[in-house]
Amino acid sequence: MLDEASINSLVEMINLLAAAKDAMSDQMVTRMAHTASEGMNLLDHLTRNKGLMYLLQALERPEIQVYLIGLSDALSQMSREIASSPPAKGGILGILRLVSNPGTQEGLRSLSLLGQFWSDSMRELHRRGG
Repeated sequence: MLDEASINSLVEMINLLAAAKDAMSDQMVTRMAHTASEGMNLLDHLTRNKGLMYLLQALERPEIQVYLIGLSDALSQMSREIASSPPAKGGILGILRLVSNPGTQEGLRSLSLLGQFWSDSMRELHRRGG
């Protein structure tokens, strides 16, 4: 059996719902329904995209999450470094200094490996008819 406090809470909730219903115009309801419909369409398209679903599954792997965190930190540091340093002067000496930096070499190595594996993957996909 309901006590007086529960009945009062129920009456307040009913009053709140009635006020919300009165406050919503037909146009608001139509816009909300349209938005919900568009959201469902978008969700349907996204879940039918095999490539996106494969990417999302890959992003769940812990080693990929660590990589993404590292990439995010690196992008933030790069942005601050570029904003706080004068523009590069250019020239051969600047390039030689840059290339002699171990971080540059590791970055180029990483991009080279990414290109190699991406290329191998694309060839494999096309070989299988994908």
